[in-house]
Amino acid sequence: QVKLVESGGGLVQPGGSLKLSCAVSGRTINAYTMGWFRQAPGKEREFVAVISRIVGSADYSDSVKGRFTFSTDNAKNTLYLQMNNLKPEDTAKYYCALSTRAYGSSSDFYDYWGQGTQVTVSS
Repeated sequence: QVKLVESGGGLVQPGGSLKLSCAVSGRTINAYTMGWFRQAPGKEREFVAVISRIVGSADYSDSVKGRFTFSTDNAKNTLYLQMNNLKPEDTAKYYCALSTRAYGSSSDFYDYWGQGTQVTVSS
């Protein structure tokens, strides 16, 4: 059984930082494409970042490039999303996801999802 569990969300002021974690069980993360997505109330789920062993480096959406960093700890089978210089528009529920089929930014590629962790950026 594949399970993804996010943690690390919370309330932060604009300009602040948070680090999200996603613990994965049932699959070895360095064998698959791993992604972060987010969804704000009333909006569609939005791609944030993706990484895979084959590609090597992470790709980011334009809205977070230069502020967010996607990393992995293969020994812990855990993903991380370091978020710096947070803005109110980053407020959303953040999800990690695993794809067994393809590399990309479309949520349709992803087979397994976590339950999400809420990030709220507000003064």
